[in-house]
Amino acid sequence: MCKWSLHQLDVQNAFLQGDLHEEPSSRQWNGKFYSVFIAYGFQQSKYDYSLFTPRKGADFLALLLYVNDMVIGDTNEHLIQSVKDHLRSCFKLKDLGPMKFFLGMKIDRSTTGLMISQCNYALDLLQDFQFLDAKPLTSPTELNVHLSINDGSLLPDPSIYLRLVGRLTYLTLTRPDVSYVVHNLSQFLHSPTDYHLQATYRVLRYLRGCPGQGIFFSSTLSYDLQAYCDSDWASCPDSHRSVNGFCITLGGYLVSWKSKKQSTISRSSAEAEYRAMANTCSELVWISALLQDLNYIHTQPISLYCDSQAAIHIGNNPVFHKRTKHIELDCHFVREKVQVGLV
Repeated sequence: MCKWSLHQLDVQNAFLQGDLHEEPSSRQWNGKFYSVFIAYGFQQSKYDYSLFTPRKGADFLALLLYVNDMVIGDTNEHLIQSVKDHLRSCFKLKDLGPMKFFLGMKIDRSTTGLMISQCNYALDLLQDFQFLDAKPLTSPTELNVHLSINDGSLLPDPSIYLRLVGRLTYLTLTRPDVSYVVHNLSQFLHSPTDYHLQATYRVLRYLRGCPGQGIFFSSTLSYDLQAYCDSDWASCPDSHRSVNGFCITLGGYLVSWKSKKQSTISRSSAEAEYRAMANTCSELVWISALLQDLNYIHTQPISLYCDSQAAIHIGNNPVFHKRTKHIELDCHFVREKVQVGLV
């Protein structure tokens, strides 16, 4: 992979003046930015509306937009400067230089690669809840513990729990190691108990031991995609629904992960694993399409790893039988992706 240069920009006049009083200012701003860059020769990605890339040309540039904050990445410094000059002619622009912080995430660059973390955010979180001096733990949750809505006594004031889980949710942007437990804790926002609050405090004690942990990307990163999925069958003690989990790597480095409870009850562990495969395939379709916007077409089948032989056979076997006839048709698109060679 070529060494990219990342620059951060901030547009000062995000809220526009005009006659479109019926539209919110955020929509006016997005429409204005869209028209400026389409006229300049860019196209908006169909798979991520915050991504803009050139329509044609030998040089490639990627621009990410979040409200009025922008990141420009390219191997050609002259092309980046040209885009900056064009933006200055349309907006009041503040050039923040090489990207170091973006949306609370810290970006550290070296000759070996790039590190994205939320170290400052994690330390502020620990300080706000007075856990900077707490004894650190080596895991964010206890082994084989499944939280229930009936655990403990209701909190007289649930606001501290709501604020804490909300801030932990944002931390999962760069911390997949707490993704599962935060997903678990977010299920009790409507009626948290003291037992649930103690579980969130355990996450803080875990973060106390590793506040600077994050995601690393090597400068020699390849485009080889691999996916891993798993399911915990009927693990929810309240609804008896299974929990899906997947992680996807690009060149061996983590780019996507998720932990989520299934929307329906699976009648067997094989069905639960098969649904996890379907969710992972959906993410793979999106990532492979996004890579095309970044000028890379994934021609080789993507390796999808699952530890259930029954689920693998269902995905490969185009024949319906009594053990799978109750599974919704939308799950069977796994077979389609296997047949067309994507997975």
